[in-house]
Amino acid sequence: MEIEEAISRAKNNDQKAFNYLLDRFWDNVYGFQLKRTENENDAEDITIQTFSKAFDKINTFDEKYTFKTWLITISKHIHIDLLRKEKNSITQVISKDDRGAFKVLDESPSAEDKLITEQHLAKLLRDIKKLKPHYQEVINLRYFQELSYKEISKELKEPMSNIKVKLLRAKKLLAEIIREK
Repeated sequence: MEIEEAISRAKNNDQKAFNYLLDRFWDNVYGFQLKRTENENDAEDITIQTFSKAFDKINTFDEKYTFKTWLITISKHIHIDLLRKEKNSITQVISKDDRGAFKVLDESPSAEDKLITEQHLAKLLRDIKKLKPHYQEVINLRYFQELSYKEISKELKEPMSNIKVKLLRAKKLLAEIIREK
């Protein structure tokens, strides 16, 4: 899939296109933020917020710019906003409004979903333990407690779009761990 095609398909809420764009550009945005923040957790949080916001606003993307530049710009603005909030000694308030969250159909299982469900439960639990705690938590809530995105959003007090990106990333990382064996 080409980037232009993926963007076009993402504008039509194609889950595979979102997956492709996340895979293709995660390292670029994460690396950019890691240099800025010098903190893995902050870089990861900002990267998740970046993709959440980008996927939320994908229809506003102008093709005369490069997608990577657009993502880095969003990421930079999110980081600047966080620094301003810290400077003003205001704790970060995560919006409770998830009406603008992008609608991703999760009816058909992705390749990662199929791989995950094929694994023996004990092995799977050991593999899940290798993920960072916040990824373990979203996997647990979604697949073991069988909560919806909306319920997970309420439970973790995060916007639904952040939950979707975190879960997508958690599934990718878990699938990589499983494939390595």
